[in-house]
Amino acid sequence: MCALSRDRPSEERRLTRMGMSDLLYGVYERRLMNGLDPARLPHHVGAIVDGNRRWARGAGAGVDHGYQAGAEKITEFLGWCDELGVKIVTLWVLSTDNLRRSPEELSALLAVIEQMVDSLAASRRWHVRLIGNLDMLPQESAARLKASADATSGITGLHVNVCVGYGGRQELTDAMRSLLLDQAAKGRTLDDIAMTLDVDDIAEHLYTKGQPDPDLVIRTSGEQRLSGFLLWQSVHSEFYFSDALWPAFRRVDFLRAMRSYASRERRFGT
Repeated sequence: MCALSRDRPSEERRLTRMGMSDLLYGVYERRLMNGLDPARLPHHVGAIVDGNRRWARGAGAGVDHGYQAGAEKITEFLGWCDELGVKIVTLWVLSTDNLRRSPEELSALLAVIEQMVDSLAASRRWHVRLIGNLDMLPQESAARLKASADATSGITGLHVNVCVGYGGRQELTDAMRSLLLDQAAKGRTLDDIAMTLDVDDIAEHLYTKGQPDPDLVIRTSGEQRLSGFLLWQSVHSEFYFSDALWPAFRRVDFLRAMRSYASRERRFGT
């Protein structure tokens, strides 16, 4: 009984500190929100959702748990973007490099991604589009992902690109292959194509055809590189690198990224 009495004040102090922390974060979030100019916020946000496995290791949990926590964070993140009026979000959830992971880990990751896309589609909140080379995925996974995304085709509002089996070099390779096949079908020679080829011709064959380029690209986990994410499209993007691992990425971290973007002067080389 005495031991319990000694423990209680310690636990109460811990809970009080947690409560104060939550309160302070709430105040800070409101300050950040109130300081944002809607006219200076990005219309298209790209996110490299990195750090799921490291977060799981730090939590003493299995990799599957990290992937699931990362998927749940995506739904939160989309809600934050929706709240601020972002029009397009592009999420990189599976790269072509990731496809080289062990069959067991890849199977677990694909299962989480499939369930996540199913959930996004079932919410009927957002228009989901798949970005990447689905031919590189197992046939059953590709079919399930495509069916879920297709079910959102009539939904307006926030447009969500989910990059699965995506790599920047793979995208450019696929774009050039598509362009050459398209022009050859019209009876044009390679010399003809080379003489008239311009930037817009290639852009018309990218996975993101018809969409504006990302204004802001966020990468979590402390890594400061693109790793091939939207190589063509990010030429004029602003970048924000967060030390937070993706499952631990908070709304306050997101608002800091928005504030950083809004404070920048974008000159596009002029």
